[in-house]
Amino acid sequence: MDIDEQVALFLHIIAHNVKNRVIIGHFQCSGEKISKTVSQVCNAVIRLHPHLLKKPELVIEKSTDQSWKWFKNYLGALDGKHIKCLVPLKDMPKYRTRKNDIATNVLGVCSQDMQFIYVLPG
Repeated sequence: MDIDEQVALFLHIIAHNVKNRVIIGHFQCSGEKISKTVSQVCNAVIRLHPHLLKKPELVIEKSTDQSWKWFKNYLGALDGKHIKCLVPLKDMPKYRTRKNDIATNVLGVCSQDMQFIYVLPG
């Protein structure tokens, strides 16, 4: 199995929260092979963690930026946002907002250089 296919398999499982037996049909390989592949890619991502993820820095005490003067010694600013989405007809009541839109709530924390530090969808 190519590295591209291994990463695609891993991302498909992570993104869609599907079971091993569902992936067997999509990728035409055994359940054991899928389990080993997911484990290998997961271990590779964990080893690359220091290179892939940037450690957030505190907003400095002497910050001159007017937008960030209230966040001294914090990691960033936190805010929530409703994002419109497409869902199956049967799930629409769960996603209906008070303004009658179909949306999901997303919580985000961003650093001073406008990089996302944390995102909680749903």
